[in-house]
Amino acid sequence: MAKTTEAEIRSVLSTITAPGGGNLVERGMIQGLVLRDGHAGFSIEVDPALGSQMEPLRKSAEAAVMALPGILSVTAVLTAHKGAAPQAPRPAAAPGQPAQRPVGNKALVPGVKHIIAVASGKGGVGKSTTATNLALAFTTLGLKVGLLDADIYGPSQPRLMGLSGRPESRDGKTLEPKQSFGVKVMSMGFLIEEDTPMIWRGPMVMSAITQLLREVSWGELDILVCDLPPGTGDAQLTMSQSVPLSGAVIVSTPQDIALLDAKKGLNMFRKVDVPVLGLIENMSYFSCPNCGHRTDIFAHGGAQREAAKFGVDFLGEIPLDIVIRETSDAGTPIVASDPTSAHSLAYGEIAAKIWRKLDTTPQRAVPRIVLQ
Repeated sequence: MAKTTEAEIRSVLSTITAPGGGNLVERGMIQGLVLRDGHAGFSIEVDPALGSQMEPLRKSAEAAVMALPGILSVTAVLTAHKGAAPQAPRPAAAPGQPAQRPVGNKALVPGVKHIIAVASGKGGVGKSTTATNLALAFTTLGLKVGLLDADIYGPSQPRLMGLSGRPESRDGKTLEPKQSFGVKVMSMGFLIEEDTPMIWRGPMVMSAITQLLREVSWGELDILVCDLPPGTGDAQLTMSQSVPLSGAVIVSTPQDIALLDAKKGLNMFRKVDVPVLGLIENMSYFSCPNCGHRTDIFAHGGAQREAAKFGVDFLGEIPLDIVIRETSDAGTPIVASDPTSAHSLAYGEIAAKIWRKLDTTPQRAVPRIVLQ
């Protein structure tokens, strides 16, 4: 298959007329062009006063690059140095249904009642495994569940949910989520090879997450679980500011160094006015499968103490267990492969606590940034 070069991408973008005359390239509007293994990304700098009118231009640029030989995916994002970024277009209402209105300045995801973020202050605490098993535990409550892998740099949900291959598109505009164990799943991992690095700048990450939220046919869902990357960066802010999150769940291990980062995640969501639904202590203890002796490898109870200190709920503890690791690596998470196990019941209890909080709390309005 012929491969397209960055020069050829710039050449085709130079055929697109820019606002006020000239083309996108000669006007210097194309920034941050990245091409890796057939996956292209770039930003289009526009006048912030015209931002809301530039969506057709962005789509034209994406379509022009997508038509080049060897291109597998294209992500273009509108950026501006001044003023607010343009809002995403409102989703059209289904025939016979009332138009869906944004909450504050955030567009809703059509058909989705609640969106929750599963986050952690640092990597390596088992956040993705927790998000996967929580999503499956919600299905045991009779709920319609979706799982969005928002970790653009390190998508792991395809492996955890035993899925592979590119998603289909019935209309050429929106992607159909894949399904596993009764959960609808979407991930950047479906669009790139497993060993392909995502070398993207912040605006591209923000655009990709927005597209995975709004350009996917999620259908009717009671809850959409979003597996966020670790930390407090672009992905977290994009989720917090672009959709009406019903809440965030923080995952941490018990030791002090992990809890320090968990505090940062908790405080970040509070600053953007997203309710923290509670803390989960993962890898809480180790119980020997042979003799049953319990060892607190990473200490124990730290997350529960921090939850009390910060006035949020402690949702529960999940042990460090080889079965959880093995089932996750095999793409058969423990809640699906052994639903009556003690670990699966622990995930189920946490999911039930979260759902009770969501079911009795109205959706939140737009978060606001609080600077201190």
